Amino acid sequence: MNRPSTGLHIPTSLRIFAWLSFIAETTIIATGGAVRLTGSGLGCPTWPTCTPGSLVPTEELSYHSLIEFGNRLMTGVVGIIALVVVLLVWRLRRERRDLWVLSLVVIGGIVAQAIVGGITVWTGLNPFIVGFHYVSSLVLVCITAAFLARLDAVPGPRELAVPRWYAILTHVTTLVMAVSIAFGVLTTGAGPHSGDSEAGRNGFEAEILEHIHAWPGYLLLALTVVLAVVAGIRKLPTLKWTLVLLAAELVQVGVGLYQARNGLPVLAVGIHMVLAALTAAALTLVVLHLKRPVAQGAAESERAEAVSAA
Repeated sequence: MNRPSTGLHIPTSLRIFAWLSFIAETTIIATGGAVRLTGSGLGCPTWPTCTPGSLVPTEELSYHSLIEFGNRLMTGVVGIIALVVVLLVWRLRRERRDLWVLSLVVIGGIVAQAIVGGITVWTGLNPFIVGFHYVSSLVLVCITAAFLARLDAVPGPRELAVPRWYAILTHVTTLVMAVSIAFGVLTTGAGPHSGDSEAGRNGFEAEILEHIHAWPGYLLLALTVVLAVVAGIRKLPTLKWTLVLLAAELVQVGVGLYQARNGLPVLAVGIHMVLAALTAAALTLVVLHLKRPVAQGAAESERAEAVSAA
């Protein structure tokens, strides 16, 4: 499929680092999950140093320290890549204000994430702070995915490219996903994977939350099926990404059922965490394809009128 012309050359280097940024944001969710699922959340008991007297793990610390320190190093990698993206967008900031704003949001979000990470350690892995830390990472995955989608978008005014009711239903689907993720975070905060044997839990009943978390998950799947079927019948621009979203949700449901019925194995829980972020990113792209440039819409209308008159 040919890329739409934006009238402005996007450097290959920017495309590469935009993809690296998305991959890095996804990877840090995996490494953060590894910290929690291996009980390494307090492997480095202080922040920003690993111990009161050392920036890096010392010999007397365990492998938990290496896992936690590795995740902290990953934050640096994510930040450097995001900074490179900002520098590469600098020359395009007037013509592509959308890319400029998104790049700044990502770099600002990473700084905020580092601070939240410190608060997480200082509070002894408070489950609500840990949950907020995860959701923030998930949002950054969605923003970097949006940046990739906007690279080849035509800047300027946009209009709906789908029926209004379809757009509303898509936003309702987004709300349902947010509810599902929120209850997933609460479920994890009540479960056995606290990040450290001394860390507290949120006080909710994990088994009850597992069922409550599943309800919006199944509703999300049903709504996505509707979106995909309608997009296929009416040949809407959202078709590709609704199919990607549907595939991700089916895998996510399968992983969720497996982990719930097998005692929450750490690998399955980690995959579930990463898949949630990728699923949210797919839905972000569905939302972005609800609109098209006004000029493109006018051109399509003219072609339709010409065909009708022929």
